[in-house]
Amino acid sequence: MQTLGSHAAWATAGRPRRRHDRDGYGPLRRARAANTGEELLALPAGFTYTVFGLTGTTMSDGQATPIAHDGMAAFPSPRRGAVRLIRNHEVRTGPGSPTGRVHVPGSDRYDEQGVAGTTTLDVDPRTGRVLEHFVSLNGTTTNCAGGVMYGGRGWLSCEETTAGPRQGWQRKHGYVFEVPLHGPGPGRPAASRPITAMGRFSHEAVAVDPRTGYVYETEDDSGKPNGFYRYRPRNPRDLADGGVLEMLKITGRPGYDTREGQRMGARLPVEWVRIDDPDPDLENGAATCTQQGLAAGGAKFNRLEGCWYGDGSIYFNSTSGGDAKNGDSPGADGYREGYGQVWRYIPGRRRDRDHGGRGPHRWNRDGGTLELVYESPGRKVLDSPDNLTFTPRGGIILCEDDASSADADPHPLAPGLDNVNRLIGLDPGGAPFEFAVNITDDSEFAGACFSPDGSVLFANTLGSTTDLTPPGRTYAIRGPWRRGPL
Repeated sequence: MQTLGSHAAWATAGRPRRRHDRDGYGPLRRARAANTGEELLALPAGFTYTVFGLTGTTMSDGQATPIAHDGMAAFPSPRRGAVRLIRNHEVRTGPGSPTGRVHVPGSDRYDEQGVAGTTTLDVDPRTGRVLEHFVSLNGTTTNCAGGVMYGGRGWLSCEETTAGPRQGWQRKHGYVFEVPLHGPGPGRPAASRPITAMGRFSHEAVAVDPRTGYVYETEDDSGKPNGFYRYRPRNPRDLADGGVLEMLKITGRPGYDTREGQRMGARLPVEWVRIDDPDPDLENGAATCTQQGLAAGGAKFNRLEGCWYGDGSIYFNSTSGGDAKNGDSPGADGYREGYGQVWRYIPGRRRDRDHGGRGPHRWNRDGGTLELVYESPGRKVLDSPDNLTFTPRGGIILCEDDASSADADPHPLAPGLDNVNRLIGLDPGGAPFEFAVNITDDSEFAGACFSPDGSVLFANTLGSTTDLTPPGRTYAIRGPWRRGPL
């Protein structure tokens, strides 16, 4: 099967699609959850789902399941036959607010006023039954997305904010935190320690290149240009040991604006510029990481969100990039938001091995290329891609986050909803297709990821980030994956 790296080539070459590529898995229909009977999603024929992890559900540690289910990853569980999910909660309430809070009294927390963090769930993938669930990180705020740690040792959870004491928090925020896969259990969350060398900015997601241990980071700060970052750690297994933070720059074209006027399939040569102060004292007027990178010629993106390693490359979404505009008011620099782009960064060529051929490969620091592999022509096709994931069969799934407030986005399978969000697949011909529709509320999809054996797709609907309704939910979707392009 062709992978996403070939999508732009297929599209520009005008190659014919195979039969199943024309409509993904066929038309969708409203479906009931196998375990509750609720009609929550629309899916293609042959696919079934269970729902669990509902906001307010009492967990194994006695805490209520928090609000705002966001980025997530699936790992092998210590329990035989089970899958371990580590799930972010993008709680955006005020400092210390009890509403939907991620909180374990007496635990080792970075900020006593923190309201967000992660929960860990062990799930039976066949039935969707939750075997154990508990808070695994607290003392943070606005934990949006993240990524899998080097070697699959756990989850990197990212704060999508740069708030601090001036906003009522006890500590500065805007960092990445580690959540060990095999850490403490119920009632004993991991100690929350910010990795300051990875940067203080409005983080979204990260992806680790398993060949180098480099961590690629997206930034989502609405209304202004954002950067795409790379963290080169001294030790990939100990990110807190320090390293170098850099921003992507298009070689020979300082300040290149990727947000519009781009051509699918064109490859742009890349170099990286160093961020000299990755942990800026924003409270006293220090230049932000973004300002530092752009001043050095870094490329401009708009609302970078989902990020995933696959097919030897790093793929990431610009949620509001593109020439087709969504109608929202322009940002501070006059840019008008689009319906979304999917980008691919292809790392530089391998040089040689360190340590006499026994260590990791050394890679050209200034090498690599950037390629636009898909750009949405309008909301009906793809509206604001957020999280993304690769499928075990080489396909890709995009989680929609209808970011525009200007245009309604109804759907015939979800009557009564003005802004409907979907899971969108990309076929080998570069064309998007609907795979799932949230027919319950206007929550965005988030955290899509596959079980280690590839048989189950897990995904969240966010719910509210400030209130108990609508609730966040987690889904387990099974079906005939090999019948179509995912």
